Amino acid sequence: MDVDLTVTAGNYRFDGVSFAVDTNIWLLGDEDEVLVVDAGFDASAILSAIDGREVLGIVCTHAHNDHADSALTLADATGAPVLLHPGDEKLWARVNPGRRPDAELTDGQVLTVAGSPVVVLHTPGHTAGSVCLHLPDDGLLFSGDTLLSGGPGLTGDAWSSRSALHDSVRRKLLVLPGETVVHPGHGYNTELGVEREESWADRR
Repeated sequence: MDVDLTVTAGNYRFDGVSFAVDTNIWLLGDEDEVLVVDAGFDASAILSAIDGREVLGIVCTHAHNDHADSALTLADATGAPVLLHPGDEKLWARVNPGRRPDAELTDGQVLTVAGSPVVVLHTPGHTAGSVCLHLPDDGLLFSGDTLLSGGPGLTGDAWSSRSALHDSVRRKLLVLPGETVVHPGHGYNTELGVEREESWADRR
């Protein structure tokens, strides 16, 4: 499995809050086809990284603008469907009013790219519809903003839940093999075993 990273930059905006942020856009696949994980800020940079390959889908790990505001532009340019968990439909409507995603993601759903299964894990907390993507055959996890290097993603607004996020990480992610490499929505890669021992040992 090839994994390509493109980092896009812009301003996260939500409920009157705005700050500059870099977002990790992940392409997973091979020389012929890719699955795009998140599509924030800069569709042209993502298209350049795709480099003519067939796009099987554009998976938004959640609907905050820094992960989803260029998804429709990318979909129109590639013909690929946009996939989002229905728990984030209201957030999506704020970022992309007037047009819904093309398909819903469900917990346990299995996508396929480059011959590898990609398992959708619904991990509510950062948002109600947050998901992670687990590639068991490749030992990879694409965690969006559910799990970052050093701990969980942010909570603190009316659309998020700290307790739900911690529950999601414990029940859905920390049970995976410790050597699983985590590719987050922001910042640096980590491993689940490292996070389990260093970031979650004392969390309740």
